[in-house]
Amino acid sequence: MSNFLISDNIKNLGTENAFVVLARSAELLRQGHDVINLGIGQPDFNTADHIVEAAIKALKDGHHGYTPGNGILELREAVAENILNRHNVDISPEQVVIVPGGKVTMWHCILMFGGIGKEILYPNPGFPIYESAINFSGAKAIPIPLIEKRGFSFDPEELFELINENTSLLIINSPANPTGGLIGKNTIEKLVEKLEKFPNLCILSDEIYSQILYDKKFYSMLNFESIRNRLIILDGWSKTYAMTGWRIGYGIWPQNIVDKAIRLNVNSVSCTNAPTQYAAIAALKGPQNKVDNMVQEFDTRRDLIVKNTNSIPGFSCLKPEGAFYVMPNITKTGLNSKEIEQILLEELKVASVAGTSFGSYGEGYIRLSYANSQKNIVKALERIHKYAVEKNWG
Repeated sequence: MSNFLISDNIKNLGTENAFVVLARSAELLRQGHDVINLGIGQPDFNTADHIVEAAIKALKDGHHGYTPGNGILELREAVAENILNRHNVDISPEQVVIVPGGKVTMWHCILMFGGIGKEILYPNPGFPIYESAINFSGAKAIPIPLIEKRGFSFDPEELFELINENTSLLIINSPANPTGGLIGKNTIEKLVEKLEKFPNLCILSDEIYSQILYDKKFYSMLNFESIRNRLIILDGWSKTYAMTGWRIGYGIWPQNIVDKAIRLNVNSVSCTNAPTQYAAIAALKGPQNKVDNMVQEFDTRRDLIVKNTNSIPGFSCLKPEGAFYVMPNITKTGLNSKEIEQILLEELKVASVAGTSFGSYGEGYIRLSYANSQKNIVKALERIHKYAVEKNWG
């Protein structure tokens, strides 16, 4: 037992259980087991060739050094152009901060608005690093319950009952991880209307899945001019362009605090690596057909996984509006979320993630990712169905 004087804040850090499941899945694979991974949240597609070639060219052209702390200007201009094309909102490239992965924008934002005596609202079940980073900052994490009967969305009236004079930041995520839920236009409009009564409350809108959408239109928080002076947007390339391992994302910051975000970047990561930034330019400016094809394939898989999951005794599954996750309700199995996760992985060799990995309101659910082939989705759910019948679940 060491006597190292480690900061108490480190004890407040959680983790991302999807990576724990991924590590155990890899171990089982090494042992020779046929593991089907419906746990990890990354597209099972290769990055498009023209993006890869842009990175190779950047290296061959000698882009081996540091870049500006907020990213190279050409990439920030490309992001601004992309925002204009997608949302019809004109932002300055000076508001854009390029970071090594979407988490970094989240981390910078929570550190900026956190601290002892502060309260930060976050979605639950939601991406686990929200709560982890809030706790690390010293702030109090206040969950916004995402309820299944609302399509894993929230009631703005109930949300605003959680706000008080200590509330410094509101985090929303749409389309959402882990639920695939979408915050509808009416809910967003009501949310923005009520936000006008709290002019000192800043908003982090995590829109990393905004281009992986199916039946409905996406409404960015950027479309509401009344809150732009206190709105931070989190977005990036990982999901849309199948670039999870490239580690690149961006934040759009209000003009009056963007310098603080850049300072956090310089203090933590210095800058984002150069060749990846040139690849990101190619992603935004190059052909988008591979993105379209990927989303179409996800849509097909979505129908497949919802249909097959709903046939499993003890399981019930809503059809998600975006991302590539379903969040089946497993309460009728008589088991809790962690027990289901363990049975699926250790006995059936199907990787999933317990709903409680995404917060206390995730109890009674598991997350399944359909970022895997149709063949593997069917094979995995057949294993679960057979086991559920044998054990008389539901």
